[in-house]
Amino acid sequence: MTNEDYRAKIGQVISELRTNHGLTQGELAARLGTSQSAVNRIEKGAQNISLEIIARISDVLNSEILSVNDEGKLNLRIHGGRKLRGSITVKTSKNAAVGLLCASLLNKGKTTLRRVARIEEVNRIIEVLNSIGVKTRWLNDDNDLEITPPRRLKLTEMDVEAAKKTRTIIMFLGPLLHQYREFKIPFAGGCNLGARTVEPHMVGLREFGLTVEAQPGTDFYLAKSRPKKPTRTVLLTERGDTTTENILMAAALNDGETVIRNASANYAIQDVCFFLEKLGVKIDGIGTTILRVRGLPKIDQDVEYFISEDPIEAMSFIAAGVVTNSEITVARAPIEFLELELATLAEMGLKYGLSEEYKARNGRTRLVDITLKKSVLHAAKDKLFALPFPGQNQDNLPFMGLIATVAEGRTLLHDWAYENRAIYFTELSKLNARIELVDPHRVYITGPTHWRAADVVAPPALRPSVVVLLAMLATPGVSILRDVYNINRGYEAFYERLNSLGARIETWREI
Repeated sequence: MTNEDYRAKIGQVISELRTNHGLTQGELAARLGTSQSAVNRIEKGAQNISLEIIARISDVLNSEILSVNDEGKLNLRIHGGRKLRGSITVKTSKNAAVGLLCASLLNKGKTTLRRVARIEEVNRIIEVLNSIGVKTRWLNDDNDLEITPPRRLKLTEMDVEAAKKTRTIIMFLGPLLHQYREFKIPFAGGCNLGARTVEPHMVGLREFGLTVEAQPGTDFYLAKSRPKKPTRTVLLTERGDTTTENILMAAALNDGETVIRNASANYAIQDVCFFLEKLGVKIDGIGTTILRVRGLPKIDQDVEYFISEDPIEAMSFIAAGVVTNSEITVARAPIEFLELELATLAEMGLKYGLSEEYKARNGRTRLVDITLKKSVLHAAKDKLFALPFPGQNQDNLPFMGLIATVAEGRTLLHDWAYENRAIYFTELSKLNARIELVDPHRVYITGPTHWRAADVVAPPALRPSVVVLLAMLATPGVSILRDVYNINRGYEAFYERLNSLGARIETWREI
């Protein structure tokens, strides 16, 4: 095939994707920062096109136009030191979405999830679902996803490579234990944050008759199920989100009452509870650490559910505004899961306004619009740390640490939950932040930082990677952030949306 043929094929793909997204050539050109005539030439195959331009078009159209080998990793070029302005709307929760995709395996009817985050983590779970016979279909540009299960799942045909890239795969155990007597689950992947044991899952699921063994010399768990009704309260040995969701899904198909103690009450768990209620499962205690679940022997109905907004994404935009000392509005923020973070920041000197509360599309989650104002911050009087909800969220702690870099004084941050995550704050030293690592869990952060541009490889974890990106927004000059797959695991069109606030982030690939 000639170069002209390649250009024509790529141009045709871009034209079709643009049309499917309801964009004119002019509108696509505006988002790319180029001219309509340039887009016209690209679509006609009349213009040479670089991988960098293809990557930028892929980001705008939320589709991978051209597959390249693993060495062609996506990188960012950040022109920092710019003030942000305007309003940004929070998208729906990534963690809720992956939990709900797993929970859809409980239902023999059709499940429609409204406004699903189109991110890499979701894509991996959809690939796994498709490989075992589940039909999925994106319905529209609002990211509504239709999920139709087969009569029987083809578990032996699971896409193992996709499953290994996400920790979410462990949440297949709860839905499947009542339906299959024996099946295999690959070892869970995801972020590199140190040892994250799956033992709490196993302890809770054992009460429903599931035993799980790591087979010697293999990379999968062998699950054997002899379903039974729990004879006692299911006490979780760890108040983890995915552990609680797994036990909830096991309880949903237990024809009787299950009492779960030491349950997480975090936002993703609440979404899963609201969804299970739509399926007919009765749940008392949502939002508390004690859940009473009255399950059903079978679930077979057509159902739709609107996923609630993501408090961690909201906190990411709050941090972007604070670290650049900008005045922006973060709309549709789930305030119940941000109140303590905002209260702590207010004590540090942050000025902001809140709108009146209103309901999310699920009719349950409380939302507000948060308007940030220019502020002079000082270090927190107490150390920064996180606790299970209703404490400050573990995933928001990295953003609190980032904000500490622009506050006057010395802040102690204690990240007790993960062995390695606090270490990633040292990456900010490459941008001239003053970071003192006390041990793998504690760092001292001294501000305000006089940022200096740098070339950094993104940490192998989602939130630390975003923290480095947001720090680069505040850094005058041009910084490079390499290999940002982990950011794409958890955020949809993140760079484009930051650019809509006045940032200047360019995507490019190495060959």
